[in-house]
Amino acid sequence: MARRALTTTAAALTAAAALLLTGCGGSDKSSSDDIKGADTGSGSPSASASTSQASGVKRPEIKLPSEFQLTFEDWTSSDAVEQAVLNDTKDQLRAGYAAITANEPDGGEALGFYDTASGLSQDRQWIKTYTSKNLTVFGKLPVYDPKPTLLGDKKTRAAVSYCTDESKAYTRQRKTKEVQGNPTGTNPKVFYTVTLTKNADGVWQNVSTRGKRGGC
Repeated sequence: MARRALTTTAAALTAAAALLLTGCGGSDKSSSDDIKGADTGSGSPSASASTSQASGVKRPEIKLPSEFQLTFEDWTSSDAVEQAVLNDTKDQLRAGYAAITANEPDGGEALGFYDTASGLSQDRQWIKTYTSKNLTVFGKLPVYDPKPTLLGDKKTRAAVSYCTDESKAYTRQRKTKEVQGNPTGTNPKVFYTVTLTKNADGVWQNVSTRGKRGGC
């Protein structure tokens, strides 16, 4: 389930997509017992409004199925600008996984809202690695240890690094219901660095993402 690497580096994209092809964490035998909803189709969707605070901006609703638990640990900052960056980074990631679970290869409205043109192009490659194989995701994916950094004038450019733990996250083929996990010996933790820019509406949009397995 590794997210994605820089659009401009084909080799990095391949590395970031490795788990997309084999599933996320664990083994085939244990996955249906460990994760609620593994034997079913999609779970009932749960909706969450954005926590970002850009004034006057109507933000899209993001829905994830209850069988896929994307959790964010300690995504807080005492700095208001950093908090806004963290909020939009979080919602952008949620929007990407919502597109996967909804089988939307173009990313859907929410992802377009939180991505720049280059970010959306990169994300579509990531999403299609699932949708082209008729895969969805389920289980638990903690996203933790976020570190926001304001760049340049510290008002319009930023970067966020964070980690994910894919130990209890999996992929399932929609038609056959086959569940897959990481190959034995694969490090389930992935380190990401996201670059963002603030648009005219005050939304921090994803420009690009780099991922490194085992970097946490």
